[in-house]
Amino acid sequence: MAPYLLGLRLDGRRVLVVGGGRVAQRRVPALLDAGASITLVSPSVTPALDDLIADGRVVWERRPYQPGDCDGAWLVHACTSNRDANTAIAAEAEAKRIWCVRADDKDASAAWTPASGRVDEVSVAITAGGDPRRAVGIRDAVVSALRDGTVDARRHRTKPVGVALIGGGPGDPGLISVRGRQLLSQADVVVADRLAPRSLLDELPPDVELIDAAKVPYGRFLSQERINELLVEHAKAGRFVVRLKGGDPFVFGRGGEEMIACAKAGVPVIVVPGITSAVAVPAAAGVPVTHRGVSQDFHVVSVHVPPGHPESSVDWKGLARSQGTLILLMAVERIAEIAETLQGDGRSPETPVMVVQDGTLPTQRTVIATLSTVAERVTAAGLRPPAIVIVGDVVGVGQEIEMVRAERVP
Repeated sequence: MAPYLLGLRLDGRRVLVVGGGRVAQRRVPALLDAGASITLVSPSVTPALDDLIADGRVVWERRPYQPGDCDGAWLVHACTSNRDANTAIAAEAEAKRIWCVRADDKDASAAWTPASGRVDEVSVAITAGGDPRRAVGIRDAVVSALRDGTVDARRHRTKPVGVALIGGGPGDPGLISVRGRQLLSQADVVVADRLAPRSLLDELPPDVELIDAAKVPYGRFLSQERINELLVEHAKAGRFVVRLKGGDPFVFGRGGEEMIACAKAGVPVIVVPGITSAVAVPAAAGVPVTHRGVSQDFHVVSVHVPPGHPESSVDWKGLARSQGTLILLMAVERIAEIAETLQGDGRSPETPVMVVQDGTLPTQRTVIATLSTVAERVTAAGLRPPAIVIVGDVVGVGQEIEMVRAERVP
């Protein structure tokens, strides 16, 4: 017979959890999120539960279950690895008319814990005939659809107001944050950068106004001042505006300027951080930007003007002396000048360099060289922006990882 689904409001109510293993580790956080007052009975607990106990969020009775433990509970979870103990716990709960969830036997359990998820104020709970794997699969599909806008929940919740500055990540549309994708699905107007994940724009409803804010090097250009004006104009007209950027809004994304413009106009702003390409692209290419015994620091530099240019504020001499990893953005077209400057200021000509074009995308390409050969090899390979330049011994770590992988391939 199908269960009757009910949303329990557990705020301040006592919930008994018996057992301190992996099942309890999964269930306790959700009970805490619901405000339950949890008593945990178990001779031992997992490290994750131990942290919650140390924080005072869970009362731990360090012993096996004893008759009478169910007294005063509104809900009981029997999560021990001992079937006889779970049977005794469930029997006590049943005698005292307390709902009990048995982790070991769905057919003997008076209640089932659904696979649950939450998107804003919308809660999803799935039971699939007591089959937890099937329930989780369905839950994940529904939650994903709510988050990415496939299921349009805009009519059923309070619409955001103002502007959202959203970091779209390094390029792969799957790397935008859940929150970013959710807000994008609610937009009335989207102002999108050239490096934002463009395929996400194809999923927008047809009534969403799309403004191309691309800044193509030596090509089309929408001024930052005009972008600021558009954000304010549309927001003040009552539209929810999403400013979709590549990477992170505040890492060479001029998000700070846009936030100031909105603040001056009295427009509320939501900031959704994104994965910056400065760390994501090296990772996608198998290169850690830091590595124990190799590099304990890394420096992210925008090279929109070359070394020695009057507008450059970069301490190239300091970077050359540093042993840390250098992550250079907007550097491909100035790679010869950069390599010459670093070598002239003290970096070894044999310093490993990797250049990654279209990082995280199917079109990703890489060139591995040294400071003395990188300019020639980038030219020969025809690499073009967008690309990330990685300078430092961590490039060798990435090569070592690839060698180990290759050796293990059957």
